[in-house]
Amino acid sequence: MLSVHTCPLAALGGKETGGMNVYVRELSRELARRGIAVDIFTRSQNPAIPRVNDVELGQGARVIHIKAGPEEPYHKNLVWNHLSEFVDGVRRFAREEGFSYDLFHSHYWLSGWVARALQRDWSIPVIHMFHTLGRMKNRVARSEAEREIAQRIRVETEIMAFADRIVAATPRDKAQMVELYGADPDKITVIPCGVDLELFQQIPCQEAKAELGVPGDHHLVLFVGRIEPLKGIDTLLRAMALMLEEESGWRGRVSLCIIGGDVSEDALLMDEEMRRLHRLRDELGIADVVIFAGAQAQETLPCTYSAADVVVVPSHYESFGMVALEAMACGAPVIASDVGGLSFLVEDGRTGFLVPEGDPAALADRLHRVLADRSLRDFMGIAGIKMAQGYGWPLIADQIVALYQQSQIREGYITIGYLRLNSGEV
Repeated sequence: MLSVHTCPLAALGGKETGGMNVYVRELSRELARRGIAVDIFTRSQNPAIPRVNDVELGQGARVIHIKAGPEEPYHKNLVWNHLSEFVDGVRRFAREEGFSYDLFHSHYWLSGWVARALQRDWSIPVIHMFHTLGRMKNRVARSEAEREIAQRIRVETEIMAFADRIVAATPRDKAQMVELYGADPDKITVIPCGVDLELFQQIPCQEAKAELGVPGDHHLVLFVGRIEPLKGIDTLLRAMALMLEEESGWRGRVSLCIIGGDVSEDALLMDEEMRRLHRLRDELGIADVVIFAGAQAQETLPCTYSAADVVVVPSHYESFGMVALEAMACGAPVIASDVGGLSFLVEDGRTGFLVPEGDPAALADRLHRVLADRSLRDFMGIAGIKMAQGYGWPLIADQIVALYQQSQIREGYITIGYLRLNSGEV
C-alpha cells in the first residue's frame, strides 16, 4: 500500500486526515486477517515515531514511515518536491528486507506517481484509488485558493493512463474519470468503501446522550469531518440559524456539535477556515448553539453518532462519504448534499434526506422535519442500519482481492506480500 501524504494511523479530523486514512487502515487490517501481508508506506512526519509499526494493524500489516522532506506536518502539495526521496526510501527498505513486492495499491495522486516510479523496478501491477479528483474539486472551488494545482491534474491524467486497474467508489466517480480525464472505462472497477461493523454499532440514544452529558430531551445535530471550505460547514451554520428563526422555542434545547480540526478559542491560533466559521457563527447569533469539539478518536464516534438526532454532511463534493456510512451503521438519520457518492449512499426519504448543496433553506427545512418527528428518526435509523450491513469490510475486501487476482493477466496468478493467491482461493 502507498499512502504518501498521510498516515493511516493519524488522528482523524486534521487538515490531511479523513476517509482515506480509514480506508487504507481498515482494508489493510482486513487483508492481514486473511494472511495477506501488507506493507503501508507513508511519509514520516515525526522522527520520534518508530520507523516500522507492526503492532497497530495486527499481524501481517506494517506501517513504514519513510523520510521525505521535513519530518513534520507538511502541506500535501509541497510533498511533491520530495517524492524522489520517498521512492528511494522505499527501494532502500525493500533492499534491506531482502524481498520485492508483487502488487502496488496506491492512494491519491501523489502515491500514484510513486507507484509508477517503483513499477519500473519490479514490473508489477499498479492498482490505484484517487479518493478525490482534482478536476471535480476545481468545479466546486469558491476561490482561487481552493483550486488544485496544475501538477495534480497532469499527474492524475497520467495515472488514468498507466494504472493497470483503477478503483472507483461509486458509478458517478467512474463516470467523472471517463468524462473529465478520458479514462478507459474497462479498467475502472466500482468497489465502495467499507465500514467497521464491529465498531460502528448503535447504542441506545438516551444511553449515548447520558454518556456525553447531553440532556435526554435535547436535540443534537452532528457534523464530523475536516474543517475546510469543501465540507460546506458554512451552509450548515446558516441552516441552523434559519431553523431557529422558525422555531425560536428550540433555542436552549438544540445544539450543533462540529467534530474536526484543532480547537482553540484564540483566533490567532486558528487556521483561516476555522476563524471564518467562528466569525460566521457569531454573526448569525448562534454562538450559544454551536460547539466546536475538535478532532476525536474514531473509537469515540459510535457513541457520538448514536447520541445524535441527525448527522449532516453538507459537502460541496464527496467521492464517497464515509461519515454518512458510519452514522447510518449507528442508527443516525443522515441529511447530505446531493453530490458525488452521497447521492448513492443516502436513500432520500428512507435513510435520510438529500438536499441541494449550498442551499441553507432546503437544509433547514429537512433539519426541522427530522428533529420534529421522533417516529421518522426511528424509521430512518433502522433503515440506515440495515443498509450499512452491505458495506462491512470483509465484503469490500472480497471484491478488492478479486481485483488483485484479475490484475495479473500475464502469469495467471499474483502474490501479495507473502501469500500466493491462485485459482480464486485465499
